[in-house]
Amino acid sequence: MTATLTPAAAPGRSKRRPVAGAVRRARGNPAQAVAVGVLLLWLIVILLAPLLAPHDPLDQSAVPLEGASSAHWLGTDPAGRDVLSRVLYGARLSVPVGLLLVTAAAVIGTLVGLVAGFFGGWVDEALMRVTDVVFAFPVIILAMAVAASLGPSLPNAVLAGALVWWPGYARTVRSTVLSLREADFVHANRLAGVGSVRSILVDLLPGVAGSLLVLAMLDVGGAILLLSGLSFLGLGARPPAAEWGSMISEASQYFNQWWLAVVPGLAIVTVVVAFNVLGDALRDRLDPKLSTAGERS
Repeated sequence: MTATLTPAAAPGRSKRRPVAGAVRRARGNPAQAVAVGVLLLWLIVILLAPLLAPHDPLDQSAVPLEGASSAHWLGTDPAGRDVLSRVLYGARLSVPVGLLLVTAAAVIGTLVGLVAGFFGGWVDEALMRVTDVVFAFPVIILAMAVAASLGPSLPNAVLAGALVWWPGYARTVRSTVLSLREADFVHANRLAGVGSVRSILVDLLPGVAGSLLVLAMLDVGGAILLLSGLSFLGLGARPPAAEWGSMISEASQYFNQWWLAVVPGLAIVTVVVAFNVLGDALRDRLDPKLSTAGERS
């Protein structure tokens, strides 16, 4: 009897298919490849800013408001500081605090959504009414009010952003938990004596992880914009800290020196757009209908 070698068992085939699929997806979605490249470049900047920056971002020894030159590639600001160095160092502040805001909001919203969806009844009603109250206010207005009451500083701006950003996660998690809590495996574990906390963490939390990841990826860009806006209004990072929003705020008084606002503004745009593109790609990838459609095509 001769053994036949099936296509799945052919040597090297199982290793080549994922690579070929990745290459095919990259060719079909150049925007995603560009977004990944942009974020990788900013990651390098964040890690190696002290090596990449030509000057100390706080050094004021240069000529104020000097245009681009061999010594200062993107000019200087009103205090004589190198704009390029401040933009590079600003990435170490603006991007991580945006990620921190999203993480804090996701934690708060996930806890609220899990508790509300699992217990239901008056617990669900009370938590959702609080969520609706927060949703009733525009995010930027409520964040400004909270940040102003706490005092202008970057940590307070992050806290204010998290306190107004969590309702979206709460609603998303709650809607998923409402469908999962009636599943057979959840009822079986409860009948077996599994407690409420363990059931929430073991049975329900993994089921909402995909939705949380997509929502968080889409929210990073908005969080960076929110924190930059608070810094622009004087409620976030305080001078002389190198932060993109505060740099644009300082540049608003010097319209003739266009590079002061354009350079940090372009930095914000590239990061926000890249996160949004990757968030859309991740959402499409995790959507069963879209994934099935992509495989058939």
